[in-house]
Amino acid sequence: MCASKVAEGRERGWIVPIGGAEEKENSPQILARFVELAGGARADIVVIPTASQLRDTGARYERIFAALGARRVAALDFDTRRDCEEPGRLDRLQQASGVFFTGGNQLRLGTLLGGTPIAKAVRLMNAAGVPVAGTSAGAAFISEHMIAFGDEGSTPIAGSVRLAPGLGLTNRFIIDQHFRQRDRLGRLLTALAYNPFAVGIGLDEDTAAFIAPDNTVHVQGSGGITVVDAAEVQFSSMDSVNEGRPVCLLGVKLHILTQGATFNLHTRQADAGTLHAAKT
Repeated sequence: MCASKVAEGRERGWIVPIGGAEEKENSPQILARFVELAGGARADIVVIPTASQLRDTGARYERIFAALGARRVAALDFDTRRDCEEPGRLDRLQQASGVFFTGGNQLRLGTLLGGTPIAKAVRLMNAAGVPVAGTSAGAAFISEHMIAFGDEGSTPIAGSVRLAPGLGLTNRFIIDQHFRQRDRLGRLLTALAYNPFAVGIGLDEDTAAFIAPDNTVHVQGSGGITVVDAAEVQFSSMDSVNEGRPVCLLGVKLHILTQGATFNLHTRQADAGTLHAAKT
């Protein structure tokens, strides 16, 4: 699924994948910043809890965003693909100034929302300037290429990762979440070994990549972001190694970014940002 075209003279909205387990009560800086991007006191946020099978997920985020000052918040769940064609739900979604996908199972998002009017509407809204965020499974779903599932560990293993189509807001990156906590470097490397065009973004818990309209990644949160850039790979054995065996990759670049650092998805340049300024 390809991103919707941004109209001439316009900017697409921010894209905000979150690594999961974001702080929700004591110091919810990531969610508070999303509310700001969605309009602050004028924010009208639609929460899509479809990835989760817990009944209170949508209601919980409704309370959180309301407490953070959003003017209006509504959870729209989709249990069937037919739900995604209901005019009332589509109309409510299109009124939103921000869209938020909760965690759960990203394959539920792909199988229930993929190719529906709801998915198309979210892409068009983002292209028109509406910020879209997702946490955990919701983060994985945001891009065109989604890690459906894969093995843990630090080494890339042939056949250890399965990719599926995501929402398609962008094709510039592949997201993996709960990154350091669940030892997922190997599966992100494996995903990139299939096609090194995209940038791999591994999100620690309580950490978000705030991706601006100019495709600059701004880090916010208590953890780190692992950026894996395979654009200059000199050799990959992915095409010849047997399934279940380690993959040889030469020339991969890796950056560890923390709050204040940035990464430009166009130029593939990392910058320590405010961290560097603090030392000089």
